[in-house]
Amino acid sequence: MVVQQDREAADYIRHGLMQAGHVVDSLRNGLDALVHGTSSSFDLVIVDRELPDLDGVSLVRGLRAAGLSIPVLFVAAGNVQDRVEGLQAGGDDYLVKPFSFLELLARVTALGRRPPQRVEQVVLHIADLEFDMLRRTCRRAETNIHLLPRETRLLEYMMLNKGRVLPRSLLLERVWDAHFDPQTSVVETHISRLRAKVDRPFSHQLIHTIRQTGYAIYE
Repeated sequence: MVVQQDREAADYIRHGLMQAGHVVDSLRNGLDALVHGTSSSFDLVIVDRELPDLDGVSLVRGLRAAGLSIPVLFVAAGNVQDRVEGLQAGGDDYLVKPFSFLELLARVTALGRRPPQRVEQVVLHIADLEFDMLRRTCRRAETNIHLLPRETRLLEYMMLNKGRVLPRSLLLERVWDAHFDPQTSVVETHISRLRAKVDRPFSHQLIHTIRQTGYAIYE
């Protein structure tokens, strides 16, 4: 499965792999790739970092959260920090753009030797909070919680990064796919709405403010 937002890059990779004898599915949307990756059987995933709806790092975290050990090769732009983040998220290898197709093919061949393993459910858990990434549903302590689309994306991203401190700027970039005015209160507003639904009706707080830094979700 090739997941690249850039159509030219996706076609280049897909055509080259098909000429080398591989069967290739190509997608451009991170959320579609998560659904497709957890409902189909693949030997390898080639993923970009910058994707609509769900970025590549979050996509890989989602695949790992689903219990998939399928090899993942990042083919993306990036500095050392980006490469480290991709590998720590569950990537097996990272090839920086621009790249030689012969090198890509060599890495695909090496990673493709690993047999895939998979499970059926894609449900994130923190304490008694559950989020189903396929159905886009949330519940806590057996109580269904209705979330608006942006609240859903915010909670999903936070749960995929459980225990990690997430700065406002990172949440704006990953959840809103844009660089907002630094003075905007959109993050605070949505965090407040999430707390009203996910935390306040229950005895134990899961969403935490890290003073002068950002937010985190943990038990």
